[in-house]
Amino acid sequence: MEKLSISDMAVFCKSKGFVYPNSEIYNGVSGLFDYGPLGTELKNNIKQDWWKTFVQERDDIYGLDGCILSHQDIWKSSGHVEFFEDIMVECTKCKERTRADNLIEDKLKIPAEGLNATDINKIIKENKLACPKCKSELKEAENFNLMFNTSIGPVQNNSSVSYLRPETAQLIFADFKAISETMRVKLPFGIAQAGKAFRNEISPRDFLFRTREFEQMEIEFFLRKDQHNKCPYLKQVQNIKINLLTAAQQKKKEKHKEIKINEMLKEKMLTEWHAYWLSISYKWFLDLGINKEKLRIREHLKKELSHYSSATFDIEYLFPMGWKEIHGNANRGNFDLMQHKKFSKENLDIFDEEAKQKILPEVIEPSQGLDRAFLSFMFDSYNFDKKRGNVVLKLHPKISPYKAAIFPLVNKLDNDARKVYNLLKKDLNCFYDTKGSIGKRYARMDEIGTPICITIDFQTKEDSTVTLRDRDTTKQVRIKVDELKDSILKILNK
Repeated sequence: MEKLSISDMAVFCKSKGFVYPNSEIYNGVSGLFDYGPLGTELKNNIKQDWWKTFVQERDDIYGLDGCILSHQDIWKSSGHVEFFEDIMVECTKCKERTRADNLIEDKLKIPAEGLNATDINKIIKENKLACPKCKSELKEAENFNLMFNTSIGPVQNNSSVSYLRPETAQLIFADFKAISETMRVKLPFGIAQAGKAFRNEISPRDFLFRTREFEQMEIEFFLRKDQHNKCPYLKQVQNIKINLLTAAQQKKKEKHKEIKINEMLKEKMLTEWHAYWLSISYKWFLDLGINKEKLRIREHLKKELSHYSSATFDIEYLFPMGWKEIHGNANRGNFDLMQHKKFSKENLDIFDEEAKQKILPEVIEPSQGLDRAFLSFMFDSYNFDKKRGNVVLKLHPKISPYKAAIFPLVNKLDNDARKVYNLLKKDLNCFYDTKGSIGKRYARMDEIGTPICITIDFQTKEDSTVTLRDRDTTKQVRIKVDELKDSILKILNK
């Protein structure tokens, strides 16, 4: 089978009820997608596992669900109103607008993220790049602010201006004081948030990878300046093996290499807490089944670093369009809290019992896109089985939309099958199917990632056993009905 393209995946997701183009009956809107019944389940399962792993199973992370709309000064303080921009070029003839760095990367196959307008104009001129749509000449590159602006209340004036949040992080910083006071926190601690963000992308592309409405899962982990290299959990992660592409390797155009986390620390590439959050974020993808050969960590080049970041690393997945970021991990210093302290005139310092003084903490930020995680799990689990003649979506059982499917062998066994279905559905999301042959029903479940199929046949009436079929191996075993739930839970929690 030929390599699956991003377009192929979009078609597959639509045909199986995972993702649909938004407003399709009105010819759609670029960069907007709706999650269908199966996509909603998969997306929620990914988010729930992330929340369970990084919030509920810890005692140093607190949750937040901030508003999509907020005071305009949050975004002025953070620099988004002035600087949250991409550079675009416009065609002199057809007026098509294109994100400039994407044009350069597509045509010249060189990295262009972080280039300023002057550099971009020079590259376009030297390489005689033209409009990708009609091949006409391009205008000079210019900046384009990515925030969607709106107005709060019935009167529209300067004070009513608001924005759809372009990221979830700033709401965490704005609520830092409230959470630190009400939850009696002790440094180091983190605040986590999962939710929608909006960016008016110049040229959204690659299906779910770059859209105008998306979901983020972020943690801001606060600590004292002297705590960066005092991570008590370091021994748990220091021997984790990762694929790492350093800044030096990128300059030499070398490939990534497998190393252990502690080797990064020896080279002083990052601090202990930064290494901890980077490694457990990387491990989370592996634990949910991502192929380690398609996952790597890339160190940001100096020109890519934000002015406040001392070190940033991306976790990247090998998509059909190349290695692309699915998670960012940055040491942000105390820039954000400092900005909000300055502009709000509120004292955001907190009293630290250990240091016996008030301090403004610094921040390590693990941040990832939920939609990009969704896309990486879909690509990684997609397999066409020649022997079966159908797709097998080998999603990790923890995140699969349905945990089990229940089939009566024939319609006259419907009552018996319904009893099994009712037994399981209170604890597990199950699918009930009576249509078609057993083989066709198995194939349908393979294609949507259901890990277990349960068939009720005539033997069930005699000895209260059912046939349990494994998606990945197709092996079948008979299990007592009263042991079924425990058996399935064991499989799901492997």
